[in-house]
Amino acid sequence: MAAKAGDNPDSLMALSTAFCLRNLRRTMCYLGDGNKLCLRSDVFLPSEICDKLVNTYMELVHSDSSFEPQDGFFQLFSDPRSTRLTRVQLREDLVWDRDLEAIGKQDLIELHLTYCNSLSARSLKTLASFRQTLVSLSLFGCSHIFYRKGGAPLAYNEDGEEEEEEEQQWPASRQALDTDFSFQGFNRLRLLNLGGLPEEVDPEALLKPLPALTSLDLSGVQLPRAAFLAQWKERLASLVLYNVDLSEELVNTVVELGHLRHLDISRERTSKFKMTRKILTAIVQGLVNLVSLDISGHIMLDNCTVPHLEEAMGRPSIEPCKSSIYPFQELKRPLQFLGLYNTTLCNVTHIPAYKVTGSKNEDQVLNAIEAYTEFRPELAHRAINQLFDIARIQHCSQLLRALQLVIAALKCHKYEKSVQVTGSAALFYLTNTEYRSDQSMRLRRQVIQVVLNGMEQYQEVTVQRNCCLTLCNFSIPEELEFQYGRVNLLLLKILEPARQDESIQRIAVHLCNALVCQVDNHHKEAVGKMGFVKVGETAILCDQVMEFSWSALWNITDETPDNCQMFLNCRGMSLFLDCLKEFPDKQELHRNMLGLLGNVAEVRALRPQLLTPQFISVFSDLLDSKADGIEVSYNACGVLSHIVFDGPEAWGMEEPLRDTVMDKMMAAIQSWDVTSRRNINYRSFEPILRLLPQSIAPVSQHWATWALFNLVSLPGKLAYWYLRGQLLILCLLLHYL
Repeated sequence: MAAKAGDNPDSLMALSTAFCLRNLRRTMCYLGDGNKLCLRSDVFLPSEICDKLVNTYMELVHSDSSFEPQDGFFQLFSDPRSTRLTRVQLREDLVWDRDLEAIGKQDLIELHLTYCNSLSARSLKTLASFRQTLVSLSLFGCSHIFYRKGGAPLAYNEDGEEEEEEEQQWPASRQALDTDFSFQGFNRLRLLNLGGLPEEVDPEALLKPLPALTSLDLSGVQLPRAAFLAQWKERLASLVLYNVDLSEELVNTVVELGHLRHLDISRERTSKFKMTRKILTAIVQGLVNLVSLDISGHIMLDNCTVPHLEEAMGRPSIEPCKSSIYPFQELKRPLQFLGLYNTTLCNVTHIPAYKVTGSKNEDQVLNAIEAYTEFRPELAHRAINQLFDIARIQHCSQLLRALQLVIAALKCHKYEKSVQVTGSAALFYLTNTEYRSDQSMRLRRQVIQVVLNGMEQYQEVTVQRNCCLTLCNFSIPEELEFQYGRVNLLLLKILEPARQDESIQRIAVHLCNALVCQVDNHHKEAVGKMGFVKVGETAILCDQVMEFSWSALWNITDETPDNCQMFLNCRGMSLFLDCLKEFPDKQELHRNMLGLLGNVAEVRALRPQLLTPQFISVFSDLLDSKADGIEVSYNACGVLSHIVFDGPEAWGMEEPLRDTVMDKMMAAIQSWDVTSRRNINYRSFEPILRLLPQSIAPVSQHWATWALFNLVSLPGKLAYWYLRGQLLILCLLLHYL
């Protein structure tokens, strides 16, 4: 049988790396003085392993809530005699100045810092220690790294070390621009990303010492004097000016960079600048080595495109001579990549490029998600929203790629609400029944992980609803069991009384019910200890989720005495009487409530709490109920069968009389049709079988015998038990009756 898409297992390297990081003290570390994490003296780790450890550590910190960040982790790589780091990628606010300093003695070749807003100008000093070896550097979105904290000389502690201020953001009044840093001496640096450079920093002065750059990203940077870019006209192969305000001067300078192979002048913000046929033609004619161009987001003038009636006939073509966009007819060969997202040009017939971003079709949309996810969440969010429409209204033909791209976007932008909203909505449609047969277990587990990440990070209604609905697409509890405790904790949080959205609470109760329906007792006990019984009873007070809550409580108390005790301790019987009075005609509700009380009655130590004139009278009256077929009457009789099983000495009541109740039970049983089809599942027959070997309450034997015969006679539902059940009942009847 062919493997499903995405079913390739993780590599041994990936599994080993994750295991070591989750078990540092058991593998390569020990606790030194002051509980400081230290590398074992006999350990030497080459760069291939060190790079993998650091980069996987960052991934686990941001995508796996069960993984705890290790204080002092980066100190493990402080000595280049035992560890070698060469290529490091660090993200988000969990990276501090001290972490970068810890690896300051390493000979880094690549250092990518993305959205590391906790870094200050103190880290610029650490960067200088890499100047002899660094080839690739990214400071994308590190908005504070060019500022000193406090606007005064940094404080020092008793050991002479600069103190770390545990703050993620500092008020402008406490920031002072660091004017001392320079890229002087970074002679090997070839690739530099300064996306998001603050306006106060002069890019020309900063970049002047770097004549050998071949790749430069200045996304969102203000360029008051564009002419300085010409210093790289003989070397620069890649230039990114995303969201940079274009001008005639800047375009003329860019066109002079004749060695460019990749040019990105796309934008997301509105601009007065208009993309004309003349400008595009100048770019094509001047940059003859171009293989990749992104002009997404620009307002295009109509004279750029061939009139529809004059377009080349036949199937869509990537040949430049047939291009529907006039300037691209002068290309010598098709482009490898062409960004046309959020432009009118993506809708034309003939586009001379192998990969195009846009919104015309699924392929263009997926290309956009792939191209823009890492550094442009605002564009990725829009593209994912368009993928959502494709999956919802049409049909997604590239399911594996679509799922992988959405998962990657949700992992990359865990803290970006817009991505989480659209991504979780897209996942709901991409994991439904229509697509399920094409998905591997591994891929579906990845979906579950990112969905739970979103639920943890955002309590906002839309994200929570999308995530809960997506979880409903999975086989429960089987597919969620590997995250069983985590799922239940998140669902219980939704059911807290403070939550007002009843639609989400209804879905959450449904999921909880499914999660506890067919699992072992230790799972049910664990969920009970998490507080589900208490929260579930609180949820009963809400009309919209009441029925589901009783059903979930019925399942969670099944053969689980501790949870039955919790139910009684949390005013469960009072809620039962209140619901019975308030909703006398809700048949499903009565069935669920009595099913739960049957579980309580199965626990011998708890039965005395049910043995009151009020409760016995209610159960006895319900024997006559015709609601939901025989279900309510059957369940009421089951509760009473366990109570009378304890004998007359345990009854201890004058009214109602035990014999009177038993006579009424017998009459009810005799009125039922033994061939009735019933909406019930028993996980085991043990509670029923316990009622057979006795003579103190024949009516309990009668109920148990009737129940077993009815259950094993149902076609299909318990066919496996049929022959064994018939023999079992025959033997029991011969022995005991």
